[in-house]
Amino acid sequence: MEFRTKVDLPVGVPFINHSDVLMLWGSCFAENVGKQFADNKFRCDINPFGVLYNPLSIAKALGQVVCHKRYVESDLRHEQGVWYSLMHHSSFSSDNVEYCLEKINRRLQKAEETLAQAQWIIFTWGTSWVYEWKETGEIVGNCHKLPERLFTRRILKVEEIVGEYRSLIETLLSLNPRLHCLFTVSPIRHIKDGMHGNQVSKAVLLLAAQCLVEQFPSCVYFPSYEIMLDELRDYRFYADDMLHPSSIAIDYIWECLGKTFFSPSTKSILKEWEKIKKGLEHRPLDAQSEQYQRFLSQILLNIEELKEKFTYLDVQNEIRLCQTRLKK
Repeated sequence: MEFRTKVDLPVGVPFINHSDVLMLWGSCFAENVGKQFADNKFRCDINPFGVLYNPLSIAKALGQVVCHKRYVESDLRHEQGVWYSLMHHSSFSSDNVEYCLEKINRRLQKAEETLAQAQWIIFTWGTSWVYEWKETGEIVGNCHKLPERLFTRRILKVEEIVGEYRSLIETLLSLNPRLHCLFTVSPIRHIKDGMHGNQVSKAVLLLAAQCLVEQFPSCVYFPSYEIMLDELRDYRFYADDMLHPSSIAIDYIWECLGKTFFSPSTKSILKEWEKIKKGLEHRPLDAQSEQYQRFLSQILLNIEELKEKFTYLDVQNEIRLCQTRLKK
């Protein structure tokens, strides 16, 4: 007997190779998935502007990367001793304007370098509700807890999202014809919109993604939202707030993503790296024992052999960790 509804995963999609360069943009679920990619030694750039929830803010941020935007003081706001950007997460804010600008522009520079090499951009849309800054009418990426009276809140139309992304994708493909775009909708529920409002918001995102996938062969969709809602519908798969996926749910969605998109060679590399990760996480009773020192030496050898086979791997931290433990 089957006691759950299985979500059909996409078939016939382009492979993500372990050597590919990836960019991830979007909600905090993009951070969750991005951490999985980074922990498994993919080359990826995660949210150069910090977490962004709505599709138009994400498109605007990526557009600024494409056009080599650099922020100057007039692009920032200054309130109660803090400099901040309405397009950036508060982690970029600072009481020092030069430091704030340096953090923003340094990430823009890195994002440009990544985009020039990228094979994949992964978009995770969280909500179709947006906040427009009344002074300019522009949609902001972050409200920074400013008074609601300064903003106009509204829900996007499907046509708005599709029109913006059609132009963006055409520009991206003209610069990099080998690029693929993966769209997914965050499974995190936005309770402040109300349950019905959240569903309406997600429906707009789903329709927009479907339109883009139908228009561009280089665009694909992955059902993160559907897996969480239909396959993992039990509350044991949610965090304590009953809104965010639990770590087990994130791991399961990551597993489904791998089944869908990872090439056979990628899966093989991940198996090798998983053995090394488990070895590094092992905590012996006696770190000075000869047995554990031999164990560490073997792990170090395995890391170096993997690096020799796949020269793009950044494993310096793991090598240093092994060397430090061997010296103790």
